[in-house]
Amino acid sequence: MLCRLICLVLTLLLSSSLYATDYAGFTVKTYQPQQEQLGLYLKDENGQIFKTFARLDTWLNAKQETLIFAMNAGMYQSNFEPVGLLVIKGKQLAKLNLREAKGNFYWKPNGVFFVDDTGAQIVESSQYPKLADKVQFATQSGPLLLQQGKIHPEFKPDAISRLIRNGVGIAGNQVYLVMSTKPVNFYEFARFFKDELKCSDALYLDGVVSALYMQEPKLNTQTTPLGPMIGITRQP
Repeated sequence: MLCRLICLVLTLLLSSSLYATDYAGFTVKTYQPQQEQLGLYLKDENGQIFKTFARLDTWLNAKQETLIFAMNAGMYQSNFEPVGLLVIKGKQLAKLNLREAKGNFYWKPNGVFFVDDTGAQIVESSQYPKLADKVQFATQSGPLLLQQGKIHPEFKPDAISRLIRNGVGIAGNQVYLVMSTKPVNFYEFARFFKDELKCSDALYLDGVVSALYMQEPKLNTQTTPLGPMIGITRQP
């Protein structure tokens, strides 16, 4: 009887980890590399931009993959092409952008989230080229929320700009995908990664257009077409 109970608890814990966890004001997906695959997506093989989670889900199903979690993966232009670097399956689709300009993307330091054969990292954008050789996936955005455990020095706890925001963080070998479920300012968002998830580095992906897809419980918060997307899949 005790053995059965232990097995049931372990099954429930494993099942919940495949999807996402609700914190107060945040939804967090913990990436499980032993059971899942993480990828970036923009276009199909015909060059058509996905734009919606529903279309990405259909495309993946045809390839015998199940989309279990997704969200927007960085800022994009009016034609849905990324503002900065995008690498998908080792192919660079958009160049690193180190320009000086206005807007959150250009708020320095900004950064790159990437995955290579050693795992996932988040680095300041100018540091990326020397690490780029074996990168399989990469997306650039800004600003960095956390850099080596420190909150961006220009974030203010009392900032009045509060939005639904999403981002990615790293704690050791663990990758977290996070979206707020209520409006937060940059400081509050960064503080969550630092204090609750114990991340050393975290990158802001976007706000306003931030959207979330989950297979279970079924959820799709998308209200506007998207550019790059980050997704976690499982094979049947």
